[in-house]
Order: sequence, then C-alpha cells, then structure tokens
Amino acid sequence: MATTRNAREDDVDILAEIGFRAWEKAMEAIGEMADMRGSARDAFVNFTRSSWLTITVVEQTGSVVGWAAREHLDELISDFWIDPEYQGQGLGTALLQEVEAEIVRQGFEKARIETHAQNNEAIGFFEKNGYAIHWLSVAYSPKIDRDVQSVGLSKQFVEVPPTVSYGQEF
Repeated sequence: MATTRNAREDDVDILAEIGFRAWEKAMEAIGEMADMRGSARDAFVNFTRSSWLTITVVEQTGSVVGWAAREHLDELISDFWIDPEYQGQGLGTALLQEVEAEIVRQGFEKARIETHAQNNEAIGFFEKNGYAIHWLSVAYSPKIDRDVQSVGLSKQFVEVPPTVSYGQEF
C-alpha cells in the first residue's frame, strides 16, 4: 500500500538516487544521456539537499520509492520521480494525487508540470491523470548545462468562466 509524507532531511541521499535512476530510464528512451550523467547526478544531489522541505515522498512498505517537489511552493511541480523498479504500480498516481491536493489546499486553481518533449512515458502518465499539453519550447537548463526541448502540461482544478468578447453579435 502506498503512503505519502513530507520528506525529511535524512531522506536526501535516497531521493537523489531515485531521481537519478528515474532520469536515466527516461533519458535512455530519448538517447541523449552519455555526456550528461555527471551533471545530472550532481543536480539531484544538490537539489535534494537544498530543497528537501519542498518534497513529498511516496513509500511502499516503509521504503521511499518516489518523490515530487514544488520548488517554489506554487502550482508548478518542479520534479516528479518514481524509482523505475516501482513504476506501473499506482505509486505515481498516489503521489500525484497528494501533491495536487496540497496545491488545491493552498488555493491554486491549477497544477503545472514540464517534461522533456520526447519523454512519452511521462507525458502519457500525466495525460492519463487529466493533464493537457499547452506549450512546447527549447530552453537552457542550468541543472544539466544544455538546451532541452520541453513540453508544459497543466490540469485545471477550478472551473474558469468563459471570456465574453464585447462588440460581437450573438
């Protein structure tokens, strides 16, 4: 059974390792990993050590198996990683539901997430959970020191009233 909780400082090493393993799996399908491994591992270590207070973890039978972060505690899910060994078991869905509930509790109307444009597995997961792609871009990522093609996905929680255009006949 999956349980979620806030990360603790003593979780940072396992969080970095899970993030790195999940990143490696995603990048294998994309095929751009060879010269980025060292930078990526350092980025996970640095991020989890400096931002553990913004991380929610998912556990199975008492072991941490994934995590998500909201780096600025806003509606953007900045990181979402499930250990490849545990993917496809509903743990990502349990984690996503907890993070979304926290976003709603804090008064945000939607959740946003970004991922590599060729990360079809992640895009499919988020679309299955109600997210839609809203943009595509290429931007420099200081975390891995290179340009990355990304897609932005979002999920609306609060109904937005339709916009009325004035000057049109009805």
